[in-house]
Amino acid sequence: MSAPIISLESLTNTTSSGQLLTTAKSGGCASSSCGSSSRPTDMDWATWEKIKDHPCFSEEAHHYFARMHVAVAPACNIQCNYCNRKYDCANESRPGVVSEKLTPGQALRKVIAVANEVPQLSVLGIAGPGDACYDWKKTRATFERVAREIPDIKLCISTNGLALPEHVDELAELNISHVTITINMVDPAVGEKIYPWIFYGHRRYTGMEAAKILHQRQMLGLEMLSKRGILTKINSVMIPGVNDQHLIEVNKWVKERGAFLHNVMPLISDPAHGTWFGQTGQRGPNALELKTLQDRLEGGAKLMRHCRQCRADAVGLLGTDRGQEFTLDQIPLEPGYDSGKRHAYREVVSRIRDDHLAAKNQATTTLASVSVRGSLHVAVATKGGGRINEHFGHAKEFQVYEASQTGIKFVGHRKVEPYCHGGWGEDTALAGIIAALEGINIVLCAKIGDCPQKQLMEAGIRATETFGYDYIETAISALYAAEYGLDLSKATA
Repeated sequence: MSAPIISLESLTNTTSSGQLLTTAKSGGCASSSCGSSSRPTDMDWATWEKIKDHPCFSEEAHHYFARMHVAVAPACNIQCNYCNRKYDCANESRPGVVSEKLTPGQALRKVIAVANEVPQLSVLGIAGPGDACYDWKKTRATFERVAREIPDIKLCISTNGLALPEHVDELAELNISHVTITINMVDPAVGEKIYPWIFYGHRRYTGMEAAKILHQRQMLGLEMLSKRGILTKINSVMIPGVNDQHLIEVNKWVKERGAFLHNVMPLISDPAHGTWFGQTGQRGPNALELKTLQDRLEGGAKLMRHCRQCRADAVGLLGTDRGQEFTLDQIPLEPGYDSGKRHAYREVVSRIRDDHLAAKNQATTTLASVSVRGSLHVAVATKGGGRINEHFGHAKEFQVYEASQTGIKFVGHRKVEPYCHGGWGEDTALAGIIAALEGINIVLCAKIGDCPQKQLMEAGIRATETFGYDYIETAISALYAAEYGLDLSKATA
């Protein structure tokens, strides 16, 4: 029998760790290890232990666990044509953006405050707003302080790789288990179109010479991390007409050197951001162009498709940034860490994940039983927990899945402006949502009004609330079966 539906939103709003623990035990599971059965069949136990609660390194984990970035490393040693670290908007989700820079002491204070209030927190990362390896003293001091207070939190950094080889030994010493390197090229002729200059060995380099040095250092750093058993994720910014086709070669290179994941992200290019690409009119890829490239990379380095291109001060689940709730003026001056809420939350999630795994397995069985071959592209409004639990009008993004006889695959997300504002629907927002859902067959949500449902239908997109609060895979398998001829009682027209 499936476990009762538990709202993760209600869990995270619970103030008592005792209430969370009671919920966990009520399902007959009080062991924090019982969720480990959700390990992918093609992954060893050691790797699974490293990623099972890391939302960036595991697509499955991102439904349940949160990350936090602390902006302690403002200095940078390269200039990218897509980056401007000075621009800040509280609603802007973009690497390099922060509302306040922190000292290591302020970072510790903030991490403790967040850990007390956000039980999903499992990972602390330093992603700038400059480069975590170049501004190393601040990075190291922050990790040392946090590890002493919250020893079970995972530590990770994001870097451009130029200063990385100098610090691999220290990364291992600090038990930093995950590193993200931004690698946009393996051909310096491509690189000089992306990087105006680098600062290395107390000198500034430009052009082809700069790109060659950066490439060599990135490859060396990746190889050193792989030898140490530190998991690496490679971020690559897809820039149409500059490196989009070249990223196929990048994928080959990083796979050969042991990268665990390759994350191809769309260029964010807006003149308001003040970047060189934004000012010169360089466009970013649309959703279908990004997916087409990602599909071409299948079979190479394992792809990450659930990235949200987080701010350098992001807090919360991927796709939900709570950073503005934890600015320094809103948190205690000397917060004391209480581990109870985080540990109790993990007990609850362990049981939920086992139930979710059973639902996924049943969905796979259903898909395999359909005799007609075909595919279905489904957009889901969700707040997390792997369920269809968001109102259409409140969604800030839709998670996109592709279903076929071989299974259900997460293939990306589409960011949108919420349609509903205080009970009223905004027509321009709805038009934007419809445009963002290009190529989608069906939208799944917890609730949807008649007007948006009708306009979606006129655009050739079906929308239904029939499966509200079901697991995503359960709903998609039923839809797929109905679409291709298998009669299931829950299927919708």
